Amino acid sequence: MAVCFRCLRQQTGSLLLRVLLSTALLALLVPALAAGWLYLYALQPGPLDEEVEAAEVAEAAEVVIVIPHGSGLGQIEQILAEGGLIHADPRFGLLARVLGLAGRIPAGEFSLRLGQRPHVLLQGLIAARPIQYSLTIPEGLCLTQIAARFAAGGWCTVEDFVRRARDPGLIRSLGLDEMESLEGYLYPDTYHLTRGGQDVDGLITMMVRRFLVVWAGLEQDADEHLSRHQVVTLASVVEKETGQAVERPLIAGVFLNRLQKKMPLQSDPTVIYGIEDFDGNITRKHLREYSPYNTYMIPGLPAGPIASPGQAALQAVLRPTPSEYLFFVSRNDGSHSFSRTLAEHNQAVQKYQKQN
Repeated sequence: MAVCFRCLRQQTGSLLLRVLLSTALLALLVPALAAGWLYLYALQPGPLDEEVEAAEVAEAAEVVIVIPHGSGLGQIEQILAEGGLIHADPRFGLLARVLGLAGRIPAGEFSLRLGQRPHVLLQGLIAARPIQYSLTIPEGLCLTQIAARFAAGGWCTVEDFVRRARDPGLIRSLGLDEMESLEGYLYPDTYHLTRGGQDVDGLITMMVRRFLVVWAGLEQDADEHLSRHQVVTLASVVEKETGQAVERPLIAGVFLNRLQKKMPLQSDPTVIYGIEDFDGNITRKHLREYSPYNTYMIPGLPAGPIASPGQAALQAVLRPTPSEYLFFVSRNDGSHSFSRTLAEHNQAVQKYQKQN
């Protein structure tokens, strides 16, 4: 039987054309279907709309979620799904990438409205302000006391905070070389924190950076030749000795006078700092026990800061009130009596302390 090559070529050409057309149609159809699949997800309301009929309730209902620092897109999707904000669906991550929002989702604690469409939720999350908590660290707390304040708020554990504040690598990274801990450099202030926004290192870094900003703004007396660490150390002692702002420059002057005359500082707060498990009652025995913080036993400054001084105490050491005072004693009302000589001081002690 004769073969019609012309017909065969026509049939082959027609088949090839159909294949090409089908392939082109499929190439157009697949993206269109994928886009439609993603579009339908983007417009699909969150889970609340299926469970709550009243629109006003759906609009008012909110849930608080925490996105930890460094969370990946998959982890964020899981957090939002567990919070009832979205359906668990692989299209969430795809939608975030298509919208260019995948790398812009912030860490923190957020209050988000339930029942939102995924694309609206994503855009709202990018613009949302994290919930902030205020935590005040007062002047005069030591490292472990500061750690306890953060731990009480659930921001970290005491052990982790103290361990990191004594880590040589972290200390060097903050520009504070050659010290055993950050005692004295955790600046007392009111801090605004967000859940998931700070880890332990972030908390410590935040406080040290605040110290450095305050330090840079202090007025320094050119006649003084103390190093920054010595200033912080003495300021911490001044901070613990008095709560009265007006007395700080005068007490700083007393200590500087004693240092100049090579007299021991004889400060009870330094002794207390060096006592392990102090029970609140300082005795003569404590004053006679050696420690690098017992300024009754050692000359000069203690081994390092004993607390975190505030701006006023730091400034008091840098700009002390000139005087001839070498002694002071508590009047038991928050103020102190100052003396130039030991005889005057003993009279003041007899007046204000022996009667108690």
